[in-house]
Amino acid sequence: MADYHYPPGPRPRPIFGNLREFRPDQLGFMTNLARTYGDAATMYIFKRPIVFFTRPEAIRYVLIENARNFINRPVFESLRLVLGDGLLSIDGDFHRQQRRMVQPAFHKQRVESYCETMVACTESMLDTWTPGSQRDIADEMMRVTMRIVAKALFNIDIASQIEALSQAFSEASDYSRRARAPWSLRINLPFTSYGKYLRARKYLDDTMAGLIAQHRASGEDSGDVISMLLQAQDEDGSAMPDQQVRDETLTLLAAGHATTANTLSWAFYLLSTHPEQRDKLLDELRGVLGGRPPTVDDLANLPYLDMVVKETMRLYPPAWMQPRYAVDDFEYGGYRIKRGTVIFLSQWVTHRLPDLWPEPDAFKPERFDPETGQKYPAQAYFPFGAGSRICIGMPFANLEARILLATILQRYVPRMKPGFPVVPQPMVTLFPKFGLQMILEPAAKVEAVQPA
Repeated sequence: MADYHYPPGPRPRPIFGNLREFRPDQLGFMTNLARTYGDAATMYIFKRPIVFFTRPEAIRYVLIENARNFINRPVFESLRLVLGDGLLSIDGDFHRQQRRMVQPAFHKQRVESYCETMVACTESMLDTWTPGSQRDIADEMMRVTMRIVAKALFNIDIASQIEALSQAFSEASDYSRRARAPWSLRINLPFTSYGKYLRARKYLDDTMAGLIAQHRASGEDSGDVISMLLQAQDEDGSAMPDQQVRDETLTLLAAGHATTANTLSWAFYLLSTHPEQRDKLLDELRGVLGGRPPTVDDLANLPYLDMVVKETMRLYPPAWMQPRYAVDDFEYGGYRIKRGTVIFLSQWVTHRLPDLWPEPDAFKPERFDPETGQKYPAQAYFPFGAGSRICIGMPFANLEARILLATILQRYVPRMKPGFPVVPQPMVTLFPKFGLQMILEPAAKVEAVQPA
């Protein structure tokens, strides 16, 4: 019999393990684990051990060097109830095949072709804003990014469907998060979580089926992702069946809008609470763009914009944790871990380790200055993951965050409503629990930084 040796951790309670401490404050609990136990710790959800690694070397070991031993599907089972078998929830040869077929949708030239769409959708949103009014910026960012990603995926403008799609995602996800709990009941009534899930899932399925049918009927590549997926062929000449196209595009729609929306929301919050950095960015935008819409070519001349986005994703990574499931026994750091153990890696925690990031809680975009910024080890910063499963939509998200931030800040500089509670809520992505109520201040009224 194998002699397993797990890292130390907090004493588990009977029946629930550490669930009662973990569930109400996941970010705080994991941060305290790292402070108390260092590089590795073990916690329990019910009777199941979960090993938490914090160091860049461990992240490299799990996500890159031994990626085939650490898979997604068992820990993303709840997502499958909503998204099906997309790239987030499949593994092995099937994942490699699907990634190979989806990858062309995110080649540089195709991604950059969406820049005008990003600007147009953003300016359409800005035209509905009025100076001095108050908006939930988190909600606004969710809406505009969904509209953009839908245009990129399907070549349609879903402005009129955003409310219904958002509600369907919300109701389906609400059930999926609790579906595996022992007390979860499958009672199909209009007011039950399961009943709402079934109707939300049907709405999503019917919507996707209609879009796929329309694109199959046209038979052309209209420049969107779904067209490309329908025409894609694997190395053996096989095409992607409609169900798989549905799962991949729905996964891209869900993940593709929420991650960028959260990054933008947190960026506006940080800029609102750090006027020196805000003014430095506004000064750069004025000097380079002079009020005109940004283009892809402009981004090379906006280095501080890039630093702001990177520092935002360090402090508030949209994917705040990456769980994995160990297929086989493994040894690491003097510990021997049994197959079937769940591994937690957390961007939130690793991005704030004080020995890697001086003043870890401070908003300092200059740490990402390509010439004078700090040096940090590989995998100390991994907002999009790492290795063979690094986020396939990273080029799109990187472009979108920068283009939207530059477009919005030239017309409005959102300012936090005084006293409004700002609480990070860790779900699949990291979003503001109560939204972000902000006052829309015209950019023209925010004075430019005067040269020293």
